[in-house]
Amino acid sequence: MADSMVKVFTRGLWKEVAPLRFALGICPALAVSTNVESAIGMGMAVLFVLLLSNGLVSAIRNVVPDKVRIAVFISIIATGVVIVELVMQAYFYPLFLVLGIWIPLIVVNCLVLGRAEAFARKNPVHLSLADAVGMGLGFTLSLVVISSIREVFGNGTWLGMNVMPEGYPGFDYLLMPAGAFLVFGLVLAAMNLISATLEKNNIQKVG
Repeated sequence: MADSMVKVFTRGLWKEVAPLRFALGICPALAVSTNVESAIGMGMAVLFVLLLSNGLVSAIRNVVPDKVRIAVFISIIATGVVIVELVMQAYFYPLFLVLGIWIPLIVVNCLVLGRAEAFARKNPVHLSLADAVGMGLGFTLSLVVISSIREVFGNGTWLGMNVMPEGYPGFDYLLMPAGAFLVFGLVLAAMNLISATLEKNNIQKVG
């Protein structure tokens, strides 16, 4: 059981990290990645909704008829999103204002519904929770990497702290939507290059 849970958990961190491997959930990822703080906030929100939806979908998978399963899954996801929205309004109001419309749109995030449909409805609760944590952390880490590049080189700060030499003018292009796609492409290319290099080294060791 332990090996299976570890395997399920870790594949969401690299091999199947959703935004970069399957292009799932990239709209909010690109929209809120102008700074690291909002990227972490969105990542934690998606992680919570993933945990709730994967856990509940797996727990009730044997009693929900196939014909209504999607409606049930979306109702569960929407409940999680409402909880996130209310908690953010109560305790993280500045972040709530920054994330804005992207919080309720988690309901239609392909990553969340995709994991409920593709994994949680076919697997037991402990594996579904491991999948949710792995996928949620992978989503968050990918946002942090993209937002770090955009914030550091676009604004000269990281988490609001100055990290570039005084007088650094900033590269405004990276803070624009086109800049988000550029950084996304560069990170994706770097991941593919690293994966290809690791695979090549493994083949040489086996040979």
